[in-house]
Amino acid sequence: MSSSQHPVAYRLERQVGGATKLLATVMGLPLVDGIFPAMVLAGALSSPVGIIQVGLLVFGGSATVAVILAEMDGTPREQAMTVLAVGVVLIAVAGIEAAFAPTIASALKMETFERFAALVIAAIAAKTASARIGEYLPSPGVIVGFGLLASLQPAGFQVKAIEATQIVPAVAAAGTGVAFALAIALTSPWLRGVVDIDRFRFGSAVALGVLPLSILGFAPGRAPLFVLVVTSLLALDPGEHVESAVEAAEEAAGKPGPVAPNRNRPLTSRRRP
Repeated sequence: MSSSQHPVAYRLERQVGGATKLLATVMGLPLVDGIFPAMVLAGALSSPVGIIQVGLLVFGGSATVAVILAEMDGTPREQAMTVLAVGVVLIAVAGIEAAFAPTIASALKMETFERFAALVIAAIAAKTASARIGEYLPSPGVIVGFGLLASLQPAGFQVKAIEATQIVPAVAAAGTGVAFALAIALTSPWLRGVVDIDRFRFGSAVALGVLPLSILGFAPGRAPLFVLVVTSLLALDPGEHVESAVEAAEEAAGKPGPVAPNRNRPLTSRRRP
């Protein structure tokens, strides 16, 4: 991984290995551990802003950025093809899960489940911000499982008809995450020199932490998106990129450049033996 050692991506890398597998695991994890179905049931996709927020923060996020910029090899075109291959499966599974969400919701007390959905997002935000904190928190799947048990009301269960209005928002959210990853892959040569991954990671963790507050009505609906935009701007650090370019030009001209301070490049791939 990169020198930033993103807590979520770093842990998954040790388990799956390989850049493509790691990307598929990071982007597909919300579909497996219950985060995305919880968002669907909690009504997080009820508006265009909500769809964009879930797509960027749940499927995109700092872990996806860290994997693409620090771990994936090849040209931007090759990286983009890898993202698209993962994205096709991601979008399909997201649509399938959303299709059955109303049937599941009929057997749940949604007021209770929404609180657990907010809790699982807060836990993911904490795990993203700090690996040490993440060690003491339960996994998202465990929280979602307890939420299902606490809100279960079997008497209300009924099979709901599948409608396009249920599937389209989920597909759009997954598509937003894939589009975000695709944009990162296509601009990766430039982004590696101007983005501080640690700043983006902490900022996206804050944005993800604000998302449950907006779901519960304690924060404006667009607050997470606003935080993410500000985070992206603050994560830009072109100074070091410009400094490296100047040093390279001076070396090519045969002039000794200034001694650069020993700083850890945030996105320089540092693979372990």
